[in-house]
Amino acid sequence: MRKITEIIIHCTATRPDAECTVESIRRYHRSLGWHDIGYHYVIYPDGSVHSGRPVEQAGAHCPGHNARSIGIAYVGGLDDDGRPADTRTEAQRIVLLQLVRDLMEEYAVTENHGHNEYANKACPCFDVRQWLKDNNL
Repeated sequence: MRKITEIIIHCTATRPDAECTVESIRRYHRSLGWHDIGYHYVIYPDGSVHSGRPVEQAGAHCPGHNARSIGIAYVGGLDDDGRPADTRTEAQRIVLLQLVRDLMEEYAVTENHGHNEYANKACPCFDVRQWLKDNNL
């Protein structure tokens, strides 16, 4: 098993009502030449958590950090006009927090970041560190 030290949170950069599934993301990522979906987990607007790439495999979600991280994406990140926005549903917020807690415990993760901390992107469209701090994590 690879050593996992961090979790990186993403959004799919889609409107929350978009038909965005693990399979549609997988097809898109494969069209880019990747061998699988880049994320390990995807959280749908209803709060359901879906597995993507196996955690045992390095992701393809954040260059320079994939070897030691788990990538989680929530479906959303664009408002109705297509602008970056924190569109997480209450169900996504609750489940994301619990998933981060569970993964931190299971893998002894010491760092949590938003993709925007490593790339010039809005993704995940909220301040991960502040959100986790506000939620005592």
